[in-house]
Amino acid sequence: MELTREEFEKMTVYAHATNNQRDNERRAEILGFGGRGIQIAPGANVRVPQELIGKQVFIGLYCYLNGKVTVEDYVLIGPGCSIVAGNHKFNAQTGWFSDRTEGDGDERVFIGRGSWLASHVTVTPGVHIGKANLICAGAVVTKSTPDYAIVAGVPARVVGSIDPVSGAYRWGVMP
Repeated sequence: MELTREEFEKMTVYAHATNNQRDNERRAEILGFGGRGIQIAPGANVRVPQELIGKQVFIGLYCYLNGKVTVEDYVLIGPGCSIVAGNHKFNAQTGWFSDRTEGDGDERVFIGRGSWLASHVTVTPGVHIGKANLICAGAVVTKSTPDYAIVAGVPARVVGSIDPVSGAYRWGVMP
């Protein structure tokens, strides 16, 4: 597709300067995720099959989702998150990392209903994040988490829980 300079300038400004519900929903629709209240903020790269993203999902600025990543309903993914299913492996014959690992095992990622991944969270292949988790900013989640967990750190660990009845955060109390 060839764009005029004016079209390209407008598209560039629009793609990077708008981060509001209407435009985020339009962006999701254009990318094939429309009709379910999904919002995709500017700069997000969502390379996930459409059927794996639930309804009322927000994918923040400059996020990267790739592979068999299931995102259940009502999930918030903050800016700069990286969620990748699959990896590369070392090939002894060539001497470098190149081959994909999907054929070696189940490296799907699952993000449970109602969870919030704060800014710059990384979720590694094979992780299952439970229902209604709070994953704190900058966490690197390398292991699966239970429902109603508060998770923080590098590598991430459960540091508290959320009371499913009151919604209160319980720091130091594990689910």
